[in-house]
Amino acid sequence: MKSQWTWGRYSPLIALIATIGAALDQLAKIWVVHIYDMANNVFISVLPVLDIVLVWNRGVSYGLFQQDHPIGRWALAVFTVLAAIAIWVWGVRSSSKPLSIYLGLILAGAIGNGIDRIYYGQVVDYLYFHVNSFSWYVFNLADVWIVLGAAGLFWDSLFSKKKKKT
Repeated sequence: MKSQWTWGRYSPLIALIATIGAALDQLAKIWVVHIYDMANNVFISVLPVLDIVLVWNRGVSYGLFQQDHPIGRWALAVFTVLAAIAIWVWGVRSSSKPLSIYLGLILAGAIGNGIDRIYYGQVVDYLYFHVNSFSWYVFNLADVWIVLGAAGLFWDSLFSKKKKKT
């Protein structure tokens, strides 16, 4: 018998999205770090507003809480693993397909960045968005998945309650 904490109605969907998303993220990072060897090569201008560069992020989003000490880096890695477990349990208990999709995206991002934290001790960021004098931070596909999933959760929170009330 499957536990309500480990497997649910939409668990296969969440697992599929998380696996594909994390795999795409890791493949891109492997290319940037090991195949193209961005550390020893020049940045790549993909579009006038998008470059591929290499930035090692020892912190969290936007480079906050930089951790140079091994204890801090491992604490972030453990936090990432615990967050991924919490997201999985939330998804297992979900009775909504859209909510499960959003949680699968967030889980994909957590797994992608979690692998980096465990393997490299830091996160590989490589997408640099800029327009004229406006410069956005450097991010990766895992961050894209997290933002898309969070936006979906926000959207769901606004509109799913209206459906329930009517």
